[in-house]
Amino acid sequence: MIHGLQDSRSPDAPRHFGCATWNIHRARGSDGLHDPARIEAVIADDIAKTRPDILALQEADGEDPPYTGFLNIELIEAATGLCSVHGDPDNRWGPDTAGFLGTILFLHPAFEVQQLTLVDLPGHYPRGAVVAEVLRAGVPLRIVATHLSLMQGLRVLQMRTLAQHFARRPKMRTLLIGDLNEWRPWGGLALTPRICGLQLSGRAVRSFPARRAILPLDRILIDGPAPPAMVRALDSAAIRAASDHRPVVARIVADPDNTFCSE
Repeated sequence: MIHGLQDSRSPDAPRHFGCATWNIHRARGSDGLHDPARIEAVIADDIAKTRPDILALQEADGEDPPYTGFLNIELIEAATGLCSVHGDPDNRWGPDTAGFLGTILFLHPAFEVQQLTLVDLPGHYPRGAVVAEVLRAGVPLRIVATHLSLMQGLRVLQMRTLAQHFARRPKMRTLLIGDLNEWRPWGGLALTPRICGLQLSGRAVRSFPARRAILPLDRILIDGPAPPAMVRALDSAAIRAASDHRPVVARIVADPDNTFCSE
């Protein structure tokens, strides 16, 4: 356990990372109305207060091709101090989208993106992953933001597809973040080393449905012996009104040996 850390947002203490993930249900709230302003308000009023360095959103573009974006990305960047990795049109599904198949990844400006890859995942419904290989103060990290299938068999195929991508890339610690649709607190077959090639760990917290959370569908996981710390699902009246999922947040610390440990 590491104590006495400086603010993670300070350039002098870049190894203390805050993470947040939220499935925003295409901005359809509990009243059935599509209202992106409610999503943007929750990000500004609830999520930004946790001071994330990494923010992943799922179901954050239109449901059908051309997957038109509906969020005010500039407003979210201003509220969080983070930057979307999708500024280049090549880093989006198409010119009118904000991300890739509903996934949008925001990072603290101190992260140096070395490689950004959009990975199509198999399934009946279009799924994808945004894979960012980054450096911060020379410490490498692979960030994988995704939204996996409801069906375990497809989750296995999707994670195996990602494992094949990882095998072709330099070895580094990997953070898996998003709506993984895995309700088992101990994790399912798709998240085992046999399938994904990673020894993932991270506490499961109930995040769905937002009004009365029962299932831990939304996860922040990292490979290695030390799991993310301070994992929790946020809750407020505004969150329950805005989406059918609760945001999940956690903290990760990187030590000077380029490994990650819990705070």
